[in-house]
Order: sequence, then C-alpha cells, then structure tokens
Amino acid sequence: MIKNKNAAAVQITAEQLIREAFDRQGSVQKAPRQKVLDGEELSDYQMRRRREFEEGVRRNRTNIGEWLRYATWEESQQEIARSRSIYERALDVDARSQTVYIKYAEMEMKNKNINLARNLFDRAVTVLPRVSQFWYRFAYMEELVDNVQGAREVFDRWMQWEPEYEAWMAFIKFEQRYKEVDNVRGVFERLVFVHPEPRAWLRWAQFEEANGDADSVRDVFGRAIDRLGEEHMDQHVFISFAKFEVRMREHDRARAIYKYALQRLPRAQSQSLYNQYTVFEKQFGDTREVEEVVVRKRRMQYESMVKGDPRDYDAWIDYAKLEESAGDRVRIRDVYERAVAEHPRVAEKDVWRRYIYIWLFYALYEETQARDVDRARQVYGAALDLIPHERFTFGKLWHQYAWFELRQGNVDKARRALGQALGRCPKNSLFRSYINLELELREFDRVRTLYTKHIEFNAANCATWVEFARFESALGEETRARAVYELAVDQPTLDMPEILWKAFIDFELELGHTDRVRSLYERLLKLTDHVKVWISRAQFELDAKGQEAARSVFEEGDGRLRDVGRKEERLVLLEAWRTMESRDGDVEMVERRMPTRVRRRRELDDGSLEEYFDYVFPDDAQSSRFKLLAKAHMWKQTQEAE
Repeated sequence: MIKNKNAAAVQITAEQLIREAFDRQGSVQKAPRQKVLDGEELSDYQMRRRREFEEGVRRNRTNIGEWLRYATWEESQQEIARSRSIYERALDVDARSQTVYIKYAEMEMKNKNINLARNLFDRAVTVLPRVSQFWYRFAYMEELVDNVQGAREVFDRWMQWEPEYEAWMAFIKFEQRYKEVDNVRGVFERLVFVHPEPRAWLRWAQFEEANGDADSVRDVFGRAIDRLGEEHMDQHVFISFAKFEVRMREHDRARAIYKYALQRLPRAQSQSLYNQYTVFEKQFGDTREVEEVVVRKRRMQYESMVKGDPRDYDAWIDYAKLEESAGDRVRIRDVYERAVAEHPRVAEKDVWRRYIYIWLFYALYEETQARDVDRARQVYGAALDLIPHERFTFGKLWHQYAWFELRQGNVDKARRALGQALGRCPKNSLFRSYINLELELREFDRVRTLYTKHIEFNAANCATWVEFARFESALGEETRARAVYELAVDQPTLDMPEILWKAFIDFELELGHTDRVRSLYERLLKLTDHVKVWISRAQFELDAKGQEAARSVFEEGDGRLRDVGRKEERLVLLEAWRTMESRDGDVEMVERRMPTRVRRRRELDDGSLEEYFDYVFPDDAQSSRFKLLAKAHMWKQTQEAE
C-alpha cells in the first residue's frame, strides 16, 4: 500500500517508460530453418511433427483448431489418407462441426476425389440439414462437374426442408441458367406456397413477363391478390401490376387496379401507391381524374394531421375546404361533424377562437352551398349553446347568425338574437353590429336607443360618442349632435379624448361656427397643454382672422410651454411658428427665440453618468444670468453687514 502519495522529485514521462522497455527487451529468437536432404531426415521430421500434433490433440481433444492444423499438415505432406483419418477422428470428437465438414470436403475436392466429397456432403446435409452453406457447396460441386441432374436433385432435397427465401431463389437461378422454363414455374409454385410473400409473387410476375405472355402475368398477379388477402397485402404488388398494364397499353385496366387498391389498403400503408397513381393520372388521365387523385392524396395528408393532433383546428378547416372543393356533401358534413366534436377542454378564449371558425364555415356551407337553411340554423344554435357565455363570447358568431336570419327575412329573429347576445354578454362589437343592422333597416329611433344603451354600458368609449353625434348630424339634427358632444366632453373618464375633441371641433367647423370653435379650443387648452392643440388653434386663427391672431396664439403657447418646462414641445411649436412666418412674416423674431442644443451629463440611480442633449432657450440663459447677479449682490450685502 502506498502511504506517500506526494509527487516524486523527478518526474518520468510515459515516453521514457516506453523507450526503456523497448531497449531492455531481448532479441526475439527465431527457430532455425531446417533443410531436409534425404528420405531419412524427412521421416524423422514427419515423425517428430506427428508426435507434437498427437500430443497436442491428446492434451486438448476438443480443440477443433488443433485437429484442423494436424490434418492440413498431413495434406501438405501429400498424406491424403492420413489427413482423411484425422478429419474422421475430429468428426468423432464433434460430429456437428461445420468447419470440419467444410475443410474435409475442400480437401477431397482439391484432390479430385469427387465421390468421396459427394458422400461427405451427403453425410453433412443429413446431420445438419438446416445449414445452408452445405447445400450451396454441394449443389455448386455437382454443377461444377457438369452433373446438372445431380445438382437439381440436391436442390430438390433441400427444398423439402422449406429453407429461406434466398435458397429458393438460388434454385430458380440454377434452372434459369439452363433455360428450364417449366421447372422454374414449378419452383415458383412451391415457393409461393412456402413463402407467400409479396416479393416472391413479384419475382414470379417478372419471370412470366420475360418468358411468358400477358395472360400468365395477369394470372400470377390475380393469384397473388387472392392469396395475400387484405391483411397481408402490399402496395408494391398493385403498383407492379398497374405498371405492367401500362406497359401493355391497357390504361383503363391500370386505373381500375389503382382505384381497387386505394379502396382496400389503409392510408398509412399506401403512400407510394398514391404517389404512383398521381404520376399515372398526370401522364394518361384527364383533368378531372388528375384533380381527383390530388384530392385523395391531400385527404390522406389531412387525415394523418388530425389523427396526430385532433385539436389542430387549422388542419380541420383546410380539410373541410378541400372536401368542399371536391363537392361530396356526405364527406363535407362528416369532416365538419368530426371537427366540431373536438371542442377545447379549457375555458380560454384564445383557445376557442380558431375552433369557432369551424362552426362559422360549417354554417356558411350549409346556407350558401348546400342550401339547407334549417340545418344552417341548427349549426348556429349548436355553436351558441356550446360557448360558455358566462366566461366569454364571440361577437362574430352572434353577428353572422343575426345576418343569416335577416337574409331569410326573419327580422324579428335577427333582433332577438342580438338582443339575447347583449343581455347575456354585452360588448362593444355586439352593440355596433346591432346598430348597423338597424341602420340598414332605417330604424333610426331604435338606433338612438341602442346608442343610449351602448353609452350606458361604456361611457368612456369615445368612438361611440363620436358615432352617435355623427349619426345625429347625418340626420340633420345639429342640436342633438352638439348635445351629444357636450355630454361626451363632460365625462370624467374617456379612453381617447383627443379623438372626441377633434370630432367636436370639426363638427363646428363644418357648420362655420368660428366662435364656438374658438371657445372649444379655449376649453380644451384649459385641460391640456399639448403642442398639437396649440398648433391646431394657431392654424385655425390663421384661416379665420389672419397672421396676427395666429402669432398671438403662438406667443401664448410658447409662454405656457416655457412655464411648464416642456422644452421639446416648445421647440416643435417654434418650428411650426417659423414655418408660418417664412411664408410672409417676421422669421428673425422666431429665430431669436430658437434654442441652442447642448450636451450635458446627469447622474443615474446606480451612480453612473449619462450624456444627453438639452435645449437652452435665450430667455432661460438670461434668467440664469439674473439669478447669478442676484446671488452675488446678496453675498456682497452679507459681507458688508459683517
């Protein structure tokens, strides 16, 4: 056990260890080469070697490698009988050793002992009939010595054991080499009985096409389809059958084969069949048949998608549109029914949004293409019953249902639907939809009532106030419109007041009431000092009274913005003022008010400094100088008092 695990003072690298080991290893002593000069020395050498081999096999009797080396050495000494004896002794040790049989047979064939080799192979295939290598070598030897009938008998004996597919193909190739067509057919008959696999039938069909007539090939394919059945059927059998018919110029037969296969094979096992059918129709079919093939292929793709994710609503919608383009009403309704059955399991509107579109497309199909009004009404009703309205709703669905009833002439049902929607789950879009419906019907009193209800529901919505006022203005009710605007601007909370004030001002401008417009600007400027309001008022005064009035507005706005310290907005105001004066006015007066851009630093919360740009106006600099002089005067007075 190593107690001291510290590093040694002198370190030795791995390279040094390897070099020292190489230097210290001794030279390898090779056995001296012996030269046999006469028969006596040869006998001594052979006796010594045999003694060594005998001792080796005696020590380890089950070591087949030692027996094989012994037999090979005897063969090299041209002692064939001794070598044969050693092989027999080895087989007594292990009668099922494949290597011993193969080496033994090779020795006999090498020395042209064909009958002995034949007897040996016969023993091997009797003891080990499932070892294909023995049969291959046996048949090859018989064919090599031109014993064709013997090779055929070997294959016949082998086939009685019903070996693997490759063994049968070796037999078939053997018969084909000797042009025995009838024998090949007989082997194929036995092959498809033992191995009823698609590849066996396909090889038989290829053989018949090369050596027989078209009826024989069709007979083989027909027997293959009957024998394999639907459970073990393979798409490649139908593909090969159809391609054969194409080569025979029988396009109608090929098309019938493709359609027959597509109807019976599962879609997951017929992708290549669909592809080949598509290529076939593009080459030999008309437009209708090509479109039918494309629809089938896409239908299979969509089936795979919705099977993998049943709530992939985009895939369902595309699938339904595909079926609508095909025009099969039963398939269309089946797809829609399967799609709407996969409703979301959680009450979240984002999850339901794409799902509701399936209902909408379903209802539109029933109304516009199927012309089934009652079924469309049932679809709308089922969709509305399914939605959890206490959590959320979809205004688009209510809107489409109401307009559907309106198209059918059921005005009361349309109003009842929208009224029910507002009663269960009021929202802005539903109010707008109901208002648009009544506008189309020219029911203006109902429109006023709906606007009133909408405002009661959400008084902060400026868009509703503006639409209400514009509605009254369009009817020529200026007083009503003005009253609506007045009520709107008096609301304590508004979502977009700038839109409301602009609409109010534009309303008075269209009527030409400049005094009212000026009063509105004054009221608005009491609420906000936004630079755009000042610029808009200045533009109004420029159009109403001229440049002097606009200049006074700019001066007032400049003073207000200076007092509140909004330098960027003040700069924007001065630039608008300068633009006005550049037309025909005093630009230098505005230029004297323009600020200077300076770079300054300020300290952030983390103690670091940040550079920023600031604007220094002339009146700001003058005010700073006055403050400095005032502080100096106060300091002087303090010094004199002391």
